Order: sequence, then structure tokens, then C-alpha cells
Amino acid sequence: MKRRRFIQTIGAYMALGVAASLPYGVARLLSPPLHAAEHEHIPLPGALSDLDAFNRACIGCGLCGEVCPPKAVKFKQRDGGEGVNTPYIDPANKACILCNKCMEVCPTDALTVIPIREVDMGTAQIDRAACYPWVDEGICGACVAICPLGEKAISFTFANIYKPAVNEGCVGCGQCVEVCPEPSLPIRIVKRSEGTIARHGVATRRRSY
Repeated sequence: MKRRRFIQTIGAYMALGVAASLPYGVARLLSPPLHAAEHEHIPLPGALSDLDAFNRACIGCGLCGEVCPPKAVKFKQRDGGEGVNTPYIDPANKACILCNKCMEVCPTDALTVIPIREVDMGTAQIDRAACYPWVDEGICGACVAICPLGEKAISFTFANIYKPAVNEGCVGCGQCVEVCPEPSLPIRIVKRSEGTIARHGVATRRRSY
């Protein structure tokens, strides 16, 4: 009798475990990996650089989104694949302000607290075929004015007033993307390996209002 009760108890716990994990399994099945534009899904500050490692470490608790002052943190849904419910930022919608709050509140090693200037979310990249000053369509400078890290991150090119150029100090927060007045958004956040000057021609992404 005791043995039977023991087996029944173990079976109940196993069933409970399966039931508890079912929503996550279903979420993965309903969220097949899609190829979303990377510049619309940039990592949070302090995130593990390896995406697979980040997806494994993140538990989808949502705390980073709760504490984010500008509410810039979004969570992957059907475009998530193995990273469903993991956070990301779309700087065209709302950029990171480098407040450190998401790094401080993260309960796992998915996000690590690091100095602001050591953050690596990518780098800003400018399409000079679409940027107002670079095509002589007017004076702007919004991206340079908004940057929280100053001239080490973005500045005006020498002898070319109001023509912005991204520098090595850029950490990819995306504030320049959010503030850009050109509808095609000729500035975006990309991987550092892609460089700071676009080579894809005129940007095609349109801002959604």
C-alpha cells in the first residue's frame, strides 16, 4: 500500500511538472523563428553577447520592462522562436536611455551591470544617401544633440558643419534613431562589424506613428 501511494505521489509530481512546463512548450511551438530586422530588435544594455546564451539565461520574468523609465523594452512574441518572451528594444519606437535599471533588476546573468561607456548594444550606422545634411537637404544635427555620450560617440565631420559621423564611443543606445526627423530613418543600430556608414543605399524602413 505504501509503495503504491509512493508511486502515485511521484506520478502526481511528474504530471504537475509536465503541466507547469506545457505553456512554455506551447509558446515555443506557436512562435516559430522568423527573420525580424535586426536593427528593430537590438539587445538590452549589459546583455550576454551570445544570443543563444542570452535566450537560455533569460527567464522571461519581465522585470526589465517594468523598471524601464521610457518603457523601451519589448518582448518577443511570434517572432521569438527559441527566444520567445525575451526582451529587446526597437529604437525607432523608443530608445534606451542608459539608466542601468534593467541591468540592476535582472535576477539572472542574462543582463550584467556594467559602466555605461562599456555597454555594447551595437553601433549607430548612417546612410549618407538619405541623411538630410549629407544630401544637402537642410541643417539637422538632432542625432548629435541627443547623444548622451557626447562627441566620443557621434559628432560633426571636420569642415562639414552638421554632417554627422559616428565614432568608436557609440554604444548603440538608439536615441539618435528615435530623434531622427527623416521618415526613412537613415540612421539605425547595427552590429559593430557592419560599420558606421551604410552601404545599402537609401533606407527603406518607414517610421510608424
